[in-house]
Amino acid sequence: MSKAAGDPERAINGLLSVAQLLEEPRLARLYTFVLREGEVTIDDIVAALEIPRTTAYSDTGTLVELGVLTRDEERKTHTYSAVPITLTANLDGDEYTVTPTLIEAFGRSPQDQDLDLLLEKHGLGKLAAALTYAVPYAEGEMSERVAARELDLQHAFAIAVLQALREVVLDMKSVDPYFEDIRSAREQPPEAED
Repeated sequence: MSKAAGDPERAINGLLSVAQLLEEPRLARLYTFVLREGEVTIDDIVAALEIPRTTAYSDTGTLVELGVLTRDEERKTHTYSAVPITLTANLDGDEYTVTPTLIEAFGRSPQDQDLDLLLEKHGLGKLAAALTYAVPYAEGEMSERVAARELDLQHAFAIAVLQALREVVLDMKSVDPYFEDIRSAREQPPEAED
C-alpha cells in the first residue's frame, strides 16, 4: 500500500478499515485491547478477551490485513501492536472524527446491554452523539441531567448510556492519541430550556 501523503488509495483503505471495525464489535474490542496493552501475544488475547485461540488467530490476521495491527515476527512468539487510527468525515460542513474511543464504545456493546440496546434501536450515529456528551460528563464539565436531556432519549436510558460511556471515556482518555479530536458537546452549549 502506498504511503504518500494525500494518497487516495491509502485514504480509502483507511476508511474501509475503520468501517470494518465499526461493523464487527469483536474486531473493535480486539483492536482497542491491543491499543491499550501496547504489545500482546495470542496467549494474552485469549486470556484477556476469553475467546477461542482459533478466533484470536483469525481476528488478529484480519486486523493485520486491514492495517490496524502489526505483527512482529522476529521472536518465536509473535507479538501484535495496534496502529492508532482516526477518520474524519465531513458532510455538508458537519464534521465528525472517529477515534479509537468510539471504536472501544462499539466494541463494548455486546457486553453492555445499554450500549447494545442504543445501537439496536438508534444506530451507530446515536452512539457517536452520546459520546459527545459523555466526554464533558466524564470530565465533570456537564451535569448528568443536562447531558441526558440533550440526548433526546428516555431519561433513565440516557443516564444508563452516559454511565456506560463514562467508563469508556475514562479508560480511553490516556490511550487514544486522538482523544482531543472527539467532538465534545461542551463546544456547542446545550439549548436553553423553555
